[in-house]
Amino acid sequence: MQSMINTRQKGITFIGLVLVIAAVIFIAIIGIKVTPAYIEFGGVKKIINRIANEPNFNEMSKKDIVDEFNKGAEVGYVTVIKGSDLVIEKGEAGNVVSAQYQVTIPIVANASVLLDFNATSAK
Repeated sequence: MQSMINTRQKGITFIGLVLVIAAVIFIAIIGIKVTPAYIEFGGVKKIINRIANEPNFNEMSKKDIVDEFNKGAEVGYVTVIKGSDLVIEKGEAGNVVSAQYQVTIPIVANASVLLDFNATSAK
């Protein structure tokens, strides 16, 4: 009987378990909702890099770059930004194309996540 009195129980309580599960579910929901925005940003970067790696990139006009981006965006299902939203600068080293945009993702009720994205062709 004396050995039963000195033993301490170890483990997690039911309330602790519920809180841990709720935290894991909340983080998973945020991940599930944010992932498509990052996938689309990867598509934007891929299109910009593809255009920048074309042999005649430095001779392309702004209209040509916008048209190429819009074609790539249509094929790559990029809807968050259009070619007209690109910043195209002509420098001494050649053209530099960049895209900056924000995505607001509602999470729960009035809580949202704001994501800033910036892609550029500069190396």
